[in-house]
Amino acid sequence: MSAPSVRIIDPAAPGAKSTLRAYVELTKPRIIELLLVTTVPAMVVADGGWPGTGLVLATLAGGTLSAAGANTLNQVADRDIDELMHRTRRRPVPARRIPPQHATVFGIALGLAGFLVLWAAATLLAATLATAGLLFYVLVYTLYLKRTSVQNIVIGGAAGAVPPLVGCAAVTDSLVLPAWLMFAIVFYWTPPHFWALSLRYADDYAAAGVPMLPVVVGPARTLDHIFAYTVVVTGVSLMLATTDVVGGLYLVVAALLGAGLIAGAWWLRRHPDNAMRFFGWSNLYLATLFLAMMIDVLAG
Repeated sequence: MSAPSVRIIDPAAPGAKSTLRAYVELTKPRIIELLLVTTVPAMVVADGGWPGTGLVLATLAGGTLSAAGANTLNQVADRDIDELMHRTRRRPVPARRIPPQHATVFGIALGLAGFLVLWAAATLLAATLATAGLLFYVLVYTLYLKRTSVQNIVIGGAAGAVPPLVGCAAVTDSLVLPAWLMFAIVFYWTPPHFWALSLRYADDYAAAGVPMLPVVVGPARTLDHIFAYTVVVTGVSLMLATTDVVGGLYLVVAALLGAGLIAGAWWLRRHPDNAMRFFGWSNLYLATLFLAMMIDVLAG
């Protein structure tokens, strides 16, 4: 009589659920949510009303895939830095939960899928813009600017400002002034938002040799830059009200939100240890501002 076979299971071996969770983590879902918040209002503004649920869902799907691909490839390229930073060392690639080769294939597949979905369901211009944003984020920001320039997040922020352009292009197959103003809002919002985060994790960036603004010029000058950019983004947000695409509701909300953002940046200068509170407030600012655009148009 043969002896019964014994199956030995390695408790450290990843299961299907944990592997799936790791791949989802690669895409940075919370960042994607914020990017998509700027896409739908841009579509509504471009259309002058609701552009159709099918087109909205298809654009969101394509934009999600493109952003997920960008975030995945960013983590592959940044794995050496991420290993040195306490905030990021548990990410799937530096933590060796997913091999970098697998993550690379996954990221490229997501990016290609995003291009094809946007091309098929929206416009070629929308698909091209989304892919251009992906390439800029990975090749220009991640591989070059982040590692070499104190202006990394200023220039690199252009990648995160692409979704409003994608939304407008998906509806009109063109880029008019309001689209570029929405791009500019996100572009100028990004530096103070991210500098607040980098204030909190300045030691991490210093350890990894990343020339983020607080590491290079110190907290005091970083706080000055944050305040200056909140003034600029408030001014740019009000410029949208000079076009005929939004009305009084948006103007009032933009003015109130801008005043609050500026006040928050001024308060942060006196309480720099609360950088993450400003970081959270800046998230709320952007989401509410774009929601006000959409409501203004739909209510009009």
